[in-house]
Amino acid sequence: MPKSVANTAAARSTQPSCPKRRAADIAYDKIEALISKLVIAPGSPVVEAELAEMTQLGRTPVREALMRMVSIGLVVQQPRRGLIVSSIDVKDHLNVIQTRRVLEQLIASSAARRASHAQRKELLSCAQMMIDAAEHGSLDDYLAADQKIDHVTHEACRNPSAVKAVVPLVVQCRRFWYAHQHEGDIKEAARAHMRIAQSIANGDEEEAVRAAALLMDYLGLFARRVIDT
Repeated sequence: MPKSVANTAAARSTQPSCPKRRAADIAYDKIEALISKLVIAPGSPVVEAELAEMTQLGRTPVREALMRMVSIGLVVQQPRRGLIVSSIDVKDHLNVIQTRRVLEQLIASSAARRASHAQRKELLSCAQMMIDAAEHGSLDDYLAADQKIDHVTHEACRNPSAVKAVVPLVVQCRRFWYAHQHEGDIKEAARAHMRIAQSIANGDEEEAVRAAALLMDYLGLFARRVIDT
């Protein structure tokens, strides 16, 4: 291979794993964080103008983000009441985790097989951010790192159908965690994410599947503690 071609290939391999994000995607993340952290509580009205001000983004990307949230059930359109944040169904949460388990194992396996070098490196960095946030007891920083690691993993797996199916379940789990965080341990959850990141970084599909299952095992135990109290 000519040196110039090799240099070009090397440069491409070190480029950022994700393209510049759209304003609507940024709006979605910011609004999701507000809902996940219960800043906007279940059953609360969703006002587009207020969200635009809270997120410091225009009404057009906020509107597009809300349309996505309606499509996955995070925000509900009700007659005469407009948009409201959906409720958290504690009784159904174990079903959410059971369904998420299958999808997370598929996504982790696919990411281990298909991720670029840059994505593998970025996953380890995100997982370390989660470890650091957990050590400092910062649930907000943990959530930000959790969102980021999801973006990279979902991009790396190259399976849009699986990603589309899992995203609503991930959001439900985040809200459940914030609502019942006194029953959880983010240090243990962070370690589980690190194990997934390491297996993907190593290209170990079987270990990625096991690691994803262990994370779901932990979330299941967490949910059971909440349900039983």
